[in-house]
Amino acid sequence: MEKVEVKELLEAGVHFGHLTRKWDPNMAPYIYMERNGIHIINLYKTAAKINETAEAMKKIAASGKKILFVATKKQAKDIVADKASAVNQPYITERWPGGMLTNFVTIRKAVKKMAAIDRMKKDGTFNSLSKKERLQVDRQRAKLEKNLGSISDMTRLPGALFVVDIKREHIAIKEAQKLNIPIFAMVDTNSDPRQVDYVIPANDDASKSIDKVLSIVTSAVADGLSERKAERTEKEAKAAAPKAEAKAAPAPVVATQEEE
Repeated sequence: MEKVEVKELLEAGVHFGHLTRKWDPNMAPYIYMERNGIHIINLYKTAAKINETAEAMKKIAASGKKILFVATKKQAKDIVADKASAVNQPYITERWPGGMLTNFVTIRKAVKKMAAIDRMKKDGTFNSLSKKERLQVDRQRAKLEKNLGSISDMTRLPGALFVVDIKREHIAIKEAQKLNIPIFAMVDTNSDPRQVDYVIPANDDASKSIDKVLSIVTSAVADGLSERKAERTEKEAKAAAPKAEAKAAPAPVVATQEEE
């Protein structure tokens, strides 16, 4: 896993915080200075925190647990959807469905409903419906897809959350806290870092900054996934070896009475 360069973060504008009057005093340890009424984030601390976060996310991915990415703000949506799906992780970029974590059973039912509609289309049941019913089912499927399509493979609660803008996604943060699900997040100077387990002090408004941080952490997730794959392959090879040896070994010679 490559270490983060401060120069790269600087070029992506990760250091630009919010207006000083909008700051959260708990972010003081991560603030370097004030310039033109704006807080400047200390990128050396950001780099260290990204490395720490990436290492932890890599471990979670290697353990086989999913990391749910959450970002519903306009400038983050496409980046998050793109980066999370590239490493096969679930994400929420539309409205956060209330109870997504705390009432996961209900959410799973909605996802199953989506799968049931797909089955109806495959086995021909859908065509036997009236035109009006087909239209209703299609609308329902489209709505489910928009809100939950990106989590359809998430069969159990995620191992962690990665959030862009904890102020905006406060409902997701609250639900994860209730269930003790670890929270990784990009935290800007206007937010309270104490709500998060792994803080990445960073500009959470500029798409360049979001893209930079997401690229690093999803690359760590990809590393974790390939480690898991390599371990599995090794285990399978070891398990297959004794069987192959048993097959190759010559059968023991049993002496008959006459030979004796």
